Amino acid sequence: MSARAAFARILRGAALLAIAVWSLFPIALVVSASFKPARDIFVYPPRWLFTPTFENYAGLWLRWPEFFGNLANSLIVTLGATALATLASGLAGYVYSRYRSRLLTASAFFLIFVRLVPPIVITLPLFPAVNALGLQDTHLILVLLYATFFVSLGTMVMKAFIDQIPRELDEAALVDGASQWQVVRLVVLPIAAQGLIAASVFVFVFAWNEFLFAFIFTTTRAKTAPLVLSEIAGAVDGVEWGVLFAATTLQLAPALVFVVLVQKYLIAGLTAGATKG
Repeated sequence: MSARAAFARILRGAALLAIAVWSLFPIALVVSASFKPARDIFVYPPRWLFTPTFENYAGLWLRWPEFFGNLANSLIVTLGATALATLASGLAGYVYSRYRSRLLTASAFFLIFVRLVPPIVITLPLFPAVNALGLQDTHLILVLLYATFFVSLGTMVMKAFIDQIPRELDEAALVDGASQWQVVRLVVLPIAAQGLIAASVFVFVFAWNEFLFAFIFTTTRAKTAPLVLSEIAGAVDGVEWGVLFAATTLQLAPALVFVVLVQKYLIAGLTAGATKG
């Protein structure tokens, strides 16, 4: 290996290390603070070696027990929105990949345009409609909103991925007697599984952390964990930072674990179409 190539490799490694530290350091601070006694959280200089304690988690259980029920609400909404958006994105991506028409082209631009609209713009017009349909404070309204908000991005990801699947596979299945639905379900989507996982990550992370829609369209029954975090941070009797960091750690963990587990599929899905000839 030449000196120039070795230097380039070291430089890339240093850049990746810097990005990792930049991304993970705030998370490490929050997680470590959740295991510190309250008096040691903001001590200066920071104490990196300490005896872990679970008193912050016990305080969360005693003073904010509803947080755990709201965490379950977040899980229900997130799984529902992820499943719905991923399914719709896979089917729509197949249509955009395999068919051509002016209407489809126009609708693709419309999908991109809708994705650029800030969520706050549509919340107020939706409020009376949600009340009229009886969907206020239900899991279903959040599932529908989150899935709708990310189906456009998921469709584009799936289109790029399905574009790489040879059309000859579709034609061979049709010749063998498969229906169009069987071609999609048994041939295309299994091959495009990495793209489906990549699309699901975006929906999962967004739905798990989303605040605005949950704040406007829920009150008690479908209230999600981010709303309780805001209440802990804005408590009138003062912020219990240890309890807040404990709640944040619990709220962060599922999304972080999910992303780590599917990271190789995420990279494959995001680079779909990048090397297409």
